[in-house]
Amino acid sequence: MHLSRILCTTFATAAICLFPLAGAASAQAPGGQSPSQQPSTQGPRTMQSPNTPATMPETTTPARVDDKKFLKDAAVGGMTEVELGKLAAGKGSSDEVKQFGQKMVDDHSKANDELKQLAAKENVPVPESLDSKHQSRVDKLSKLSGPDFDKAYMKDQLKDHEQDVREFQNEAQNGSDPNVQQFASKTLPTLQEHLEMAKNVNKTTKKGK
Repeated sequence: MHLSRILCTTFATAAICLFPLAGAASAQAPGGQSPSQQPSTQGPRTMQSPNTPATMPETTTPARVDDKKFLKDAAVGGMTEVELGKLAAGKGSSDEVKQFGQKMVDDHSKANDELKQLAAKENVPVPESLDSKHQSRVDKLSKLSGPDFDKAYMKDQLKDHEQDVREFQNEAQNGSDPNVQQFASKTLPTLQEHLEMAKNVNKTTKKGK
């Protein structure tokens, strides 16, 4: 009887001692680590310093135009327009083409005179006659006649005046010489008018009217 009491008391004490250990074990996460000791399943977070400046797009400064080259190109281009205009006024098969050609003679002759005066003032030598490239345009069109001439001439004028408008706009905006810039700005509206006329007449010649 005395031995039974001793054994009961021993088992009871062991149960009481083991209970806190079981509770502590149940509080731990799988693997024997507490929640605070578990490795995070999230990837590393990259922090950006609030003082890091944002990347700004690069800005490019328009290249300055070679004023002397502009004057030389404009001079030979203007003389070409006069020669082609004379052809159109004489060889054009439609009144629209003839009138357009005569306007090219009048307007470009006036602009050429102003350009020569400016070039002399700026001490820039400009061509007095057409080079082989521009003369070939005149020779090619001079061999045509009738509607074929009208179509070829107006197609040439449309392309040429699109280029003229771009070049004069570029000089007016990015030129280095104020006098040359002023000439380009003054002449530009006339060239834009020529371009619109060329578009309209070109549409008419394409239709064969």
